[in-house]
Amino acid sequence: MILGKNGQVGYELARLYSAREDVVVTGREECDLASPESIRAWVRQVKPAVIINAAAYTAVDLAEKERDLCFAVNAVAPGVLAEEASRLHALLVHYSTDYVFDGEKEGPYVEADPVCPLGVYGSSKAAGEAAVAQHSEQYLTLRTSWVYGAYGRNFLKTMLRLGSERPELKVVDDQVGAPTSAAAIAAATVRLVDEYDAIGAQMPVGIYHMTAGGSTSWFGFARNIFNAAQLDPRPHVHAITSSEYPAAARRPANSVLSNDKFAHAFGFRLPGWHEQLQQVMAAMRTAG
Repeated sequence: MILGKNGQVGYELARLYSAREDVVVTGREECDLASPESIRAWVRQVKPAVIINAAAYTAVDLAEKERDLCFAVNAVAPGVLAEEASRLHALLVHYSTDYVFDGEKEGPYVEADPVCPLGVYGSSKAAGEAAVAQHSEQYLTLRTSWVYGAYGRNFLKTMLRLGSERPELKVVDDQVGAPTSAAAIAAATVRLVDEYDAIGAQMPVGIYHMTAGGSTSWFGFARNIFNAAQLDPRPHVHAITSSEYPAAARRPANSVLSNDKFAHAFGFRLPGWHEQLQQVMAAMRTAG
C-alpha cells in the first residue's frame, strides 16, 4: 500500500508500480492522514504486507502557523501506521528529512547524530521518526533531502518558471545539501521492497540516509538547472545569503547526509545529484 499518490515521491512510486495488481495507491480522498481513525480503517481494509508512507505535510513556512495539522500528519500518523504495520507483521517504509538536524555540523550528518530541528516542520518529522521506531520493529525510515522532480511543486519547477520570466534571479548560496529527485527515491524504494520480498525479516531495518551523491548550494543547483534546460537567454543568477531571503522558518545551513550506512546495508547508492538532474530534465523533455 502506497500513501501519498499526489505527492512527488508517491506519484513516481505509483508510476513504477502501475502494472502491479497487488499494489494499492491511495491519496487523501481515500485515507486522511490527519485522522487516525481513517488510517486504521483503510489499513485494516487493505491488509498490506508492505506500507510505503510517501505522504507528508511539507509546507515548511506555513507549518509555523499550522503546527497542529503538521504534527497530525508528520508525527501522529506515522505512529498509527507503525502500530497497524506491527499488527499485520508488515514492513513500513517511511520518509524523513534533513530538517531534523540544525545544520551546524561540519561535514555530512550520520544516522547516529542527535536530531536538533530548527522549526515546526523538522520537529514534526523528528517526532514521526521516534513514533515509527517506538511502535514498529520492521521499518525503514529513509531520510532524504531537497526533493524535486518533473511532477508537483518544487525548486526545479520554480526556477524554470522564473527563469523564463525574469532576466535576473537571486538565490541563496549559504545552504548546502544534495538535491535528490523523486524518481531516484522511488526507484531505490522499489529496489528495497524487492529485497524485502526476497529475504523478509532478514532485511536490515532502522533509520538510513538516502540522498543523491555529492552536494551543492541552492545557488549552484539553480545555475545547473538553467544550464541543463539550455534556456535562451539564460537568466543571470546572483548569490545571496539566507539573511537576505527572509522566511518564516529557519533552514539548516548544512543538509549534507552521509549515505555510507545505507550503502553498506543494501549494496548500492543513489546516483550523484548532477546525474539525477540530467535524468529529470530528459524525462521532462520527453514528456513535452
